[in-house]
Amino acid sequence: MNAESPASNAPEWSVSELSGALKRTLEDAFGHVRLRGEISGFRGQVASGHCYFSIKDASAKIDAVIWKGVYGRLRTKPQEGLEVIATGRITTFPGKSSYQIVIDTLEPAGIGALMAMIEERRRRLTAEGLFAEARKQLLPFLPTVIGVVTSPTGAVIRDIIHRLEDRFPRRVIVWPVRVQGETSAQEVAAAITGFNALESGGRIPRPDILIVARGGGSLEDLMSFNDEAVVRAVAESDIPLIAAVGHETDWTLIDLAADRRAPTPTGAAEMAVPVRADLIAATGQAARRLEDATRRILERRRSDLRSLERVLPKGEGLLAVHRQRLDGAASRLRPCLAQGFDRRHRALSRAAALLASHSPRAELRARRAGFAACAGRLTPALPTRIIAERRRAMTDLAARLTRVRSSLAAREAERAAVARQRLARLGVQMDAAFKAAIARRRSNLQAAGQLLNSLSYQGVLARGFALVRGADGQAVRQAASVTPGAALQIQFADGTVAATAEGAPSPRPRAKTRDPGPSGQSSLF
Repeated sequence: MNAESPASNAPEWSVSELSGALKRTLEDAFGHVRLRGEISGFRGQVASGHCYFSIKDASAKIDAVIWKGVYGRLRTKPQEGLEVIATGRITTFPGKSSYQIVIDTLEPAGIGALMAMIEERRRRLTAEGLFAEARKQLLPFLPTVIGVVTSPTGAVIRDIIHRLEDRFPRRVIVWPVRVQGETSAQEVAAAITGFNALESGGRIPRPDILIVARGGGSLEDLMSFNDEAVVRAVAESDIPLIAAVGHETDWTLIDLAADRRAPTPTGAAEMAVPVRADLIAATGQAARRLEDATRRILERRRSDLRSLERVLPKGEGLLAVHRQRLDGAASRLRPCLAQGFDRRHRALSRAAALLASHSPRAELRARRAGFAACAGRLTPALPTRIIAERRRAMTDLAARLTRVRSSLAAREAERAAVARQRLARLGVQMDAAFKAAIARRRSNLQAAGQLLNSLSYQGVLARGFALVRGADGQAVRQAASVTPGAALQIQFADGTVAATAEGAPSPRPRAKTRDPGPSGQSSLF
């Protein structure tokens, strides 16, 4: 006989009812809390965009979750090992019978955490080469347009414009941004990218130089200028950029990425343009030096010309001999001209007398008389019958020539038609042969191109391999030839990266020798 269970007036709970009651009780008691601890187990956002990790101290740990929408608005992103102050609400997860904090805001726990985060970010961006001196650009000597990224209502923009007007007035384009707050970093990065996207000669002129400026403040106030997105925008700017954030003792990460760092916004204006009065004075001094140099050169050339003038003979002495020769030739010219005219006149008189006796008219009359006498003798001697026979023979010959010409023309036309047909057939055959040859050559060329691509080292690089070159540009084939500290260039498929060799090369492992069996034959295993 089974014993009856003792009677109890305690209510019975289902698991879901108890989990719901615990959830309501926990959320009512701890609806809004600020929790300080170190982030542990952070692995980034999952596929849904949410973040799951833990917050721990020396003796306890609590699960934490950041929803996707909240994560995008956070100024401080969670990082492994970062000490933070998380604000949110405590709730339970009935599926695991555990409790967790749903985080709404996240901020570093004190200056030490901020400095640690900034230092870690600085080391990572330095390893990427964003702060390398080789990336920095030279500032233009006298820019036409200056772009300023700052707050339009602060004293910074007034100080910059006032300093530019004192030194050298230039056109200033201000891109208004918030220099403090949750959206400050995104606005500054967007302003730098927007200035670089302007086209030269467009409706809004493209600046020749950029100034990112902000007044002084605490480390928390300047955190927007330590943001990774802002640092990358500064490093990728094609326009030379001056960073002028805070006072002279304040340092941010964009100071390392900028082309120049100014201690103050006023100092940035001084770096951007020279002093107009100094330029005018320097130009005047250069003009005076040029004038003095020109005067000295002219004096030296004038002295050289005087020296040469003393050495060269006088013009009268050079022309005297030739003038005498010209006078002697002129005195001999007149008698020679008279004698020449007389001689020509006598020759012309003899030619005229000879021409008169043999004039064309006399010759024509004599030839006409001779022709008339010959015609009189020829007419009676030419029979009429011979002329008629010759005329008939010529007529027959003309008819025969006409028939032969017609026959030859028809034959040539027929030959031309046959040749034209043959030419058309040859043209069709030639087009087909030419197209086949082109197709064959194209196929051979494609096969050769595929073979070239498969044998080229760029194809090997595209499959994930890399080509290592030394400082002299030659390929490194053995690790033993690389000394520690040597400069190397590693070429990938999409670019080249500079590197430095560290440590000694590891010896190449030797192949294990097989242990021969009892019969002296090596084991297959």
